[in-house]
Amino acid sequence: MVDSVLAADDAGGPVIQVDQERIRHAVREILLAVGEDPDREGLRETPARVARMYAELLSGMRVDPKIYLEKFFTEKYDEVVLVRDISFCSICEHHLLPFIGKAHVAYLPAGKVIGLSKLARVVETLSHRPQVQERMTEDIANLLTNELNARGVAVVLEATHTCMTIRGVRKPDSLCVTSAMKGVFRTNLSTRSEVMQLIYGQRR
Repeated sequence: MVDSVLAADDAGGPVIQVDQERIRHAVREILLAVGEDPDREGLRETPARVARMYAELLSGMRVDPKIYLEKFFTEKYDEVVLVRDISFCSICEHHLLPFIGKAHVAYLPAGKVIGLSKLARVVETLSHRPQVQERMTEDIANLLTNELNARGVAVVLEATHTCMTIRGVRKPDSLCVTSAMKGVFRTNLSTRSEVMQLIYGQRR
């Protein structure tokens, strides 16, 4: 029997169904493989906890983020719209460890704007998938470019990756920064400089 997890959202997204029983069995096998006793008190409920955790952290796999970009507002506004410091947590597909950071998302409208919270929901949905930061950055930028019909889209992600802070090279102060520039943010240096100044200028 497949346990299901509800991932209801205010945009009417689909119900997320995850085979939690299968995850529980897999986690139990991992505990056995490393020499632990999965039946001892402290670990008895761990497989179920891990199953619920993955159902939550990977819920974006079954949600189409386009649903958050369907409603527009007509506005005669043609300057940069930026939502900065959108926090996110995603899962690196190479080690299934989290990378945690902030997204900065900007666009240049072409007569229509979208609710600011929808940009955050796009980031949230796309972050809840196994992936790499570079792909997540491009996916956000491409989605906004295709759906908003904007003159330009800029996306910058900053994240700390636990796959290199708690294991391997173990550099806890490292930060990965990726960017994707579309439309005029890519072709016009002054416009690109403007959005980067809006993102970083006030912090210096």
